[in-house]
Amino acid sequence: MTIHNRKGFTIVELLVVIAIIGVLVGLLLPAVQMAREAARRTHCKNNVKQIGLALHLYHDVHKVLPPGWIADVPDGEPGWGWAAFTLPFMEQNNLYEGQIDTTEHIDEPSNAVARNTVVDTFICPSDPYPNRFMLTSLHTPLFEIAKSNYVGVLGTLEIADYPSNGDGVFYHNSSTRFADVTDGLSNTMFVGERCSRLGYSTWVGMVHGADDAMARIVGITDHTPNHPSAHFDDFSSQHTNGAHFLMGDGSVARIDDTIDFTVYQGLATRGGGEVVQIP
Repeated sequence: MTIHNRKGFTIVELLVVIAIIGVLVGLLLPAVQMAREAARRTHCKNNVKQIGLALHLYHDVHKVLPPGWIADVPDGEPGWGWAAFTLPFMEQNNLYEGQIDTTEHIDEPSNAVARNTVVDTFICPSDPYPNRFMLTSLHTPLFEIAKSNYVGVLGTLEIADYPSNGDGVFYHNSSTRFADVTDGLSNTMFVGERCSRLGYSTWVGMVHGADDAMARIVGITDHTPNHPSAHFDDFSSQHTNGAHFLMGDGSVARIDDTIDFTVYQGLATRGGGEVVQIP
């Protein structure tokens, strides 16, 4: 009689293998997710670096930084913001020259293509929200507009008070020179990160009559980054324990959520005389 030896897995062995694979997946998945977030964080930092380079090139040409936003009065028109004026310096000259008319209001039909154009450099890859959002006026829909995850630093003054001048570098019709930043370029924040969790921001500008119009292009240091009580006009990120900020010298700093509030406010002013440094 011939006896055949049957080779293969028993049910118990198969279950053991499946359990081992499950454990390995459970161990590797967080590591993969951490690696992906690290890559997204690096991408975000590079975006801020590119914005800084564009601002320095703009200053080289015009001898001033772009205005926070241009308007006849702080909440007026046409409203184009600082980021729009950097476009020619970040390989977006076709958009700036071909689609934007800065003499016309942002809400004009002639600017519809421009205000809907998503510029990758202004998008943090960690932000999970759509790249366009519906702008509203008294909660009534106006039109869609492209978002940004990076806003200019108005300073420490409340945006809701419609200040004609901020104590930061970007405000209504500002024309800040590097020489005006007497606190030192390396000690002054120019641009900060903001996620869309509490509300959307845009690179386009301040749309007259829209809800939170000015706060969509500039921010203040009313709370430290990602503070539990933060408002929409504060700075924030989807990254863990901090947010990216562009310093005046072109460097990118990661400001920790736990930064001392006095130091944080001092970094937001262009000429407050505070003796502060990034911790």
